[in-house]
Amino acid sequence: MALFEFFIAAFVTLLVVVDPLGLVPTFLAITAGLPAQARRNVALRACLIAAAILAGSALGGDWLLRTMSISLPAFRIAGGLLLFSIASEMVFGVRIARQSRDAEEAIEDHMRNIAAFPLAIPLMAGPGAITATVLLAGRSGDPVRLAILLGVIVAVLAVCLAVFTAAGRIGQLIGVTGNVVLSRLLGVLLAALAVQFVIDGVRVALAG
Repeated sequence: MALFEFFIAAFVTLLVVVDPLGLVPTFLAITAGLPAQARRNVALRACLIAAAILAGSALGGDWLLRTMSISLPAFRIAGGLLLFSIASEMVFGVRIARQSRDAEEAIEDHMRNIAAFPLAIPLMAGPGAITATVLLAGRSGDPVRLAILLGVIVAVLAVCLAVFTAAGRIGQLIGVTGNVVLSRLLGVLLAALAVQFVIDGVRVALAG
């Protein structure tokens, strides 16, 4: 029963921190203009990258941060600054044009970029998720629980993939105008989230 309780605790914790449903509007906004197949590719690539990052955090995240003398507040500040740059592009509508069929290579490059950032990092595998994973790994105590944690990571990212796959239908219901409005609105919200990341990082750094 202890193993089952650890599984439930780990699954609920990571599911709440990653928040797949809460990422749907952001996913729709930053993949606006991409064809359905390209959007699915972005979702799959982002989930694989996030799964690799969280699995790596479970296996050696605490050791790596201590070895490189990197504090979590510093990671949070850096993630917030990078996220703010994406948010500003969304608000002012200066993101790379992605609707031209004559720019397939540029689209493919952009797909790789947005899958890695900001989807995988810092939205899915951000400071909160990495912190939760490192803490859960510290509580595991034995290889069996660590294997369970790795399975939980895969399960949570599988949920993200399923939700992102269904997000395309939501985008069709919203329409072009809705996507434009949503992109600007989400840009403002992402900017606020980025500033909050920086504030939290600075606050913890000063308190420490």
